[in-house]
Formats: sequence, C-alpha cells, structure tokens
Amino acid sequence: MALSLFGNGRRSNVFDPFSLDIWDPFEGFSTLANIPSSARETTAIANTRIDWKETPEAHIFKADLPGIKKEEVKVEVEDGRVLQISGERSREQEDKNDKWHRVERSSGKFVRRFRLPENAKIDQVKAAMENGVLTVTVPKEEEKKPEVKAIDISG
Repeated sequence: MALSLFGNGRRSNVFDPFSLDIWDPFEGFSTLANIPSSARETTAIANTRIDWKETPEAHIFKADLPGIKKEEVKVEVEDGRVLQISGERSREQEDKNDKWHRVERSSGKFVRRFRLPENAKIDQVKAAMENGVLTVTVPKEEEKKPEVKAIDISG
C-alpha cells in the first residue's frame, strides 16, 4: 500500500494516481475572500471556451456555455466584420446557513470577439443552442474563379 501522507483513515497520497483524495496545498485558505469580485468575474471571460473551424462552406464557432439559457446569450456582428458572443452566468443564490467548501464554477459577464474574414456573409449568420453548446455558423462567399477566355492564335 502507498505511503499515506495525510491521515484521516482514508487512502490519500500525492504520488498515488488511484488515491481517493486530490491533495490541495491551498486547502483551508480562503482564497476567494481575498480576490475582488471583479477579478472573479474576469475569470468567466477567460473560461469561455470557443472553437473556430473553417469548412469549404462556412466558419463555425462552438462555445461551451453550460448552465446558461439562450436568452442570456447575445450573438452580434459589429463594426462590419466583428463577431461578438456575450452573456452572463448568474451567481448561485447563497443561504446564510450554507457552508461553501469550494467555488470553481465561474460567474459573471463574458465577451469574446472574432474578426471575420472578407469572405464571410455577415447577413446570413445563424446561431443555435443545444445542450449547453452555442453554435454560430457564418456562411462564406463562394470563391470566384477567374474567368478564363481562350484566345485563338492566328497564323
């Protein structure tokens, strides 16, 4: 059996990948109390994960927004070519009798902006939300192939 670093009668070891506990060197410190609420809300911006892929037909953006309703999210195109995805995740209501042990889910406002390429059809942007994933589809203009005109050679 692995060496137990911290008692409690439970199997716990920082070197044991099958340990029942995850060692947290900062456990017991109230770090959230020392961080201003504006900084905690800033983490919501950083934690909004968005993938952007380009297919032959469109630019597709997928954002993980678990626990957010579609009414709490805005998708806009501003300044001609800037796609903006924004919203707000509300903080859970606290009861005076509650004792929080860990707060890791972010709350607050988030904003992400992407400059769209010239071939984006801004007037045909579509957005859908399903199972906490926002999908924004920006169709692309068809590539105009240069017109080639054959020239007869005299002689």
